[in-house]
Amino acid sequence: MVREEFLQLVSNTGMATIKDLRRISIENKSNDRIGEFDLLTLQTFNEERFAQMMGEKYAIAYRDLSETVVNPEVLKKFRKKYVIRTRFVPIEDHGNKIVLATFDPLCLPMIKDCADLLGKPAEAVITTISAWQKIFANVKVTVDEVINNIKLVDPEDNIEQQVKAEDIGDDIVTYVNRILADAYLRGASDIHVEPYEKRFRIRFRIDGNLHEISSPPRQMMLPMISRLKIMAELDISEKRKPQDGRIKLKIGEESVDFRVSSLPTLFGEKVVLRILDQANLQLDMTKLGFMPKQLSHFKQAILQPYGMCLVTGPTGSGKTTTLYSALSELNTPDTNISTAEDPCEFNLEGINQVNVRKDIGLTFASALKSFLRQDPDVIMVGEIRDLEVGEIAVEAALTGHLVLSTLHTNDAPSAVTRLLNMGIEPFLVVASLNVIVAQRLLKSICEHCKEPLPDASKELTALGVTPEYAKKITVYKGRGCPQCANTGYKGRVAVHEVLPMTAAIKDLILSNASSDEIKKQAIYEGMRTLRMAALIKVAMGITTMEEAVANSASDQ
Repeated sequence: MVREEFLQLVSNTGMATIKDLRRISIENKSNDRIGEFDLLTLQTFNEERFAQMMGEKYAIAYRDLSETVVNPEVLKKFRKKYVIRTRFVPIEDHGNKIVLATFDPLCLPMIKDCADLLGKPAEAVITTISAWQKIFANVKVTVDEVINNIKLVDPEDNIEQQVKAEDIGDDIVTYVNRILADAYLRGASDIHVEPYEKRFRIRFRIDGNLHEISSPPRQMMLPMISRLKIMAELDISEKRKPQDGRIKLKIGEESVDFRVSSLPTLFGEKVVLRILDQANLQLDMTKLGFMPKQLSHFKQAILQPYGMCLVTGPTGSGKTTTLYSALSELNTPDTNISTAEDPCEFNLEGINQVNVRKDIGLTFASALKSFLRQDPDVIMVGEIRDLEVGEIAVEAALTGHLVLSTLHTNDAPSAVTRLLNMGIEPFLVVASLNVIVAQRLLKSICEHCKEPLPDASKELTALGVTPEYAKKITVYKGRGCPQCANTGYKGRVAVHEVLPMTAAIKDLILSNASSDEIKKQAIYEGMRTLRMAALIKVAMGITTMEEAVANSASDQ
């Protein structure tokens, strides 16, 4: 929300007209939004000159914080809501005093409240709006802030209702909210709620690994599972059969989906929630981890008017994200795009998405047949699992449609063998395929505790790097810190193997060559294998040798 007094202050400098400032004020009524950021859109507003002028006017030191990286532990001293209210963000803690930065000099009277909250003297500095905005982006929301602002959304009609106790007690409702909020804030991809004979545990999957985060009393098991099933609109009386459902929550301004699966086990129902956060969906193809040549081959293939583009890799390797980014690239008003998914993970505006439902006969094959009667330009099918789906996909690719899909194979050349083993004729594979992409996700080194290792040239040489090049590479590893839960890793990055259908590759397929022969030819023509791509990420200081080896073990 924009303070009226602040707008008047800007107006007095002559850097913006009252009309422009009124427009900004009207457009920003939310208390959870820093409306002053929109001043940066005004061509007449000079933020650096404004900050310096305000520093002189109010006798507050000006600091250029545009390149400042604030210690995350210092940022934790204020809750995000408090920063929004006071416009002060902590930037330095000197033990006997703390330095707070603002862009709004009218907030100076609040410095005393900040000092009282921190229990030590506070010194204020003024900086530019964009520098403050950059620091503010790293202020983390706390679990307590989130659980007080969770709303349950009806997936059918999008009606929001405040999360409250049903018939199972306030403590359980609060505890479930805390688990969901904690998983969301930690960037977990899955939540595992697991019953055993004598204990009950909860684990989060973060950056590909499971971490036990809580072991509540076993008597909480049934109420907690019942609460989750109620939120997901599952039958709480049915404990003998697996069930699938969905929870849609509004956490602050973000809409977050939880895909829920319950499974009867020996000592009770296990519930797994897959977290689908639309805000974390990366649709920019240039940020998916492709190397320039790989990205060029992939974009060239998906921009063809027809043909088939396949993405392969194990479950959880980011195949769906890659396909969604391709669809986003193709999603224009003059293109009709339809997808068949099991299930639809994210809602993409302008794309016709269909959830496969085997129980009513809506399979990948039947959905594909229906798509072909819907005047499609682009078709995405979640996975080619059998000959029937494969034949329809190939037919669609050969009759003027672009088809995107996935396969579960270890590398790109193996996808060709998989299609042939399904029973698809070699000449049809050659005629329909545009490109095959294999990918993996590697853990990224934590930037907060990243440090170089001693000479690792021998290890790199053993992995296939030339001795001359190995000596030039600095290998890094994460030491372990609170920001990465002492793992040394934070986040993940994709590595790819892109196999375009060249004339030589097509000839090999027609002659029933093995996947090894296809791979050798592709490498000869410049294809970088998963192992090569992973080692390049090591050389760039993005991941470790251990990750590169572990996630490309089949690529020798």
